Amino acid sequence: FLPIMCVRDMDQHGRGRASVTHAVVVIFLEFFAWGLLTTPMLTVLHETFPQHTFLMNGLVQGVKGFLSFLSAPLIGALSDIWGRKSFLLMTVFFTCAPIPFMRISPWWYFALISVSGIFAVTFSVIFAYVADITAEDERSTAYGLVSATFAASLVTSPAIGAYLSAQYGDSLVVLVATVIAVADIAFVFFVVPESLPDKMRLTSWGFPISWEQADPFASLRRVGKDTTVLLICVTVFLSYLPEAGQYSSFFLYLRQVIEFSPAAIAAFIAMVGILSIVAQTLLLSVLMRTIGNKNTVLLGLGFQLFQLAWYGFGSEPWMMWAAGTVAAMSSITFPAVSALVSHSAAPDQQGVVQGMITGIRGLCNGLGPALYGFIFYLFDVELNDMEPAAGRPSQSTEVNSVIPGPPFLFGACAVVFALLVAIFIPEHHQLAEVKTCSAHKSGTSSTAHAQNSSPLGTPTNDAEDIEPLLQNSSM
Repeated sequence: FLPIMCVRDMDQHGRGRASVTHAVVVIFLEFFAWGLLTTPMLTVLHETFPQHTFLMNGLVQGVKGFLSFLSAPLIGALSDIWGRKSFLLMTVFFTCAPIPFMRISPWWYFALISVSGIFAVTFSVIFAYVADITAEDERSTAYGLVSATFAASLVTSPAIGAYLSAQYGDSLVVLVATVIAVADIAFVFFVVPESLPDKMRLTSWGFPISWEQADPFASLRRVGKDTTVLLICVTVFLSYLPEAGQYSSFFLYLRQVIEFSPAAIAAFIAMVGILSIVAQTLLLSVLMRTIGNKNTVLLGLGFQLFQLAWYGFGSEPWMMWAAGTVAAMSSITFPAVSALVSHSAAPDQQGVVQGMITGIRGLCNGLGPALYGFIFYLFDVELNDMEPAAGRPSQSTEVNSVIPGPPFLFGACAVVFALLVAIFIPEHHQLAEVKTCSAHKSGTSSTAHAQNSSPLGTPTNDAEDIEPLLQNSSM
């Protein structure tokens, strides 16, 4: 269905014209392939690390996330110079590379997952790709669509993977996921056009990248000069830290502590995915128009706080289902934050700013799973059996009868601080320091970026030279 949409879009606008549909297809195929592996992943994880499963899972995901944090600013900056397509191809390839090794060698599989974090920053390039081809008043909706596609890819894929695993074994599931991943790589290579205009790209691959542009810590120090950017970054860190930890361990938690069956886990993912699609498409656009960008972020954080507190104290399956509906509503936070940052960045710096946000998420993807795994370990929540005996409560449920999910309660506390920080984000603000840095950096390549180094420059009369990002619009 999605490739048909893409072909239809190319027929209407001319072959090779970049569109949001291309980004949607890439994200859908990538995460659909990984969604198929939800059930086999639980089994392989437990078989590979029978002792301290939560802790080892956190360490594996932690290494991947920290490497993503280190590499995201560099990849984003390079995509601003040499274009999006080549780096999109690279990130998709390395993100999907570990999939076939799940059956070839589980140890190699987890090792490749860890090191794949160097290039597994697809969202960074995708958001920059979308920013290249959308006007400011359309961008928040486009970001919501891309984020909703991530949720849509997980609506049916875990259920399909669980069914195929039960009927035909995990090997077939891994094979199907590998074929879809290869199809995604082929789609990027043969179909996806370049989104960055030629005048904003360097034709030579010899352009030097300074250490300051590649250093994620230097990037954070630079944007810290602008108070608004600093507040946004702190908000992202405090809100995404518990989300990253939750995503890495929640399905294991549902299966062992709450005693969900594989079918129930697949149904839970489908429900949350469907509600997230509605929230990130219909609800997000309405909220952005009515209550504004900042209030949308605050509302999303409020839903996240409620959801994490419910996960922390909930001990019955119906509580998890109810909290899952709230979790879907909290999914509006990140696309709203991405739109806020994108609206304030220069056209030639979309990859840098999105790489910055993705880098912070990558840091959370490193710290969050490791932190959650460590807290589970401290509270003696372990995988003793993949299938608890009927009528016998799990050991972890007996030990933690008051707070069944202590890491989720910690996450709720972090979101409280995120809410307090987000309150101080100005409603309307131009990120002058970021743009000044953009102009400073472009001074080393004035020939390539002279037309775009100043976002306040007067556009030419040629309609083709007017970039969507230079058009002012209010939320």
